[in-house]
Amino acid sequence: QVQLVESGGGLVQAGGSLRLSCAASGRTLSIYRMGWFRQAPGKEREFVAAISWSSSNTYYADSVKGRFTISVDNAKNTVYLQMNSLKPEDTAVYSCAAVGRFRSTWVPDAPTQYDYWGQGTQVTASS
Repeated sequence: QVQLVESGGGLVQAGGSLRLSCAASGRTLSIYRMGWFRQAPGKEREFVAAISWSSSNTYYADSVKGRFTISVDNAKNTVYLQMNSLKPEDTAVYSCAAVGRFRSTWVPDAPTQYDYWGQGTQVTASS
């Protein structure tokens, strides 16, 4: 099992920045990839970004490309999401997720590809 704990959410004015952290514990050696998703009230869960645990290949949703950066610190078993130029439409609960087994076909924006999920952290960008 892998446990994921997010931190770093909060309230920020539009145009501001936040950095989210996701600390992994447990069977971290089984992790292949990590991702961030978000869900706003009344909306479906939305892919934000993903990263390969060892090679650091990254993937982004078009809506955040150029503004958000995902990174990994393998020594700390932690994934980060640096969010710049935040917009009110970025307001949501952000959750990290981990892929804990090999998958022959990698679809980073599909929630079903992920085996473990954190509880989420609220991000609010006010206008």
